[in-house]
Amino acid sequence: MKICKVEKTLVSTNRIRDLGHRPLLVVQEKVGGPRTVAVDAVGCVPGDWVIVVGSSAAREAAGDKSYPSDATIVGIIDHWEEQ
Repeated sequence: MKICKVEKTLVSTNRIRDLGHRPLLVVQEKVGGPRTVAVDAVGCVPGDWVIVVGSSAAREAAGDKSYPSDATIVGIIDHWEEQ
């Protein structure tokens, strides 16, 4: 699991059918770090600090073991101060 900050929504109108209509968000682990696209399974908004899982946990959290996700947001952190 990783703690990341949601930067913005990623709009992708042309997707494979398996992705369905789940929101995609751009998240960043730390300022200046690499950005990742994550499936939003909990309904967060830009500016939220979130918990992101990867690999098979990401697919299962998105709803199905065959779901094509490598990063899924599974929780919104109520309070977090960046260090």
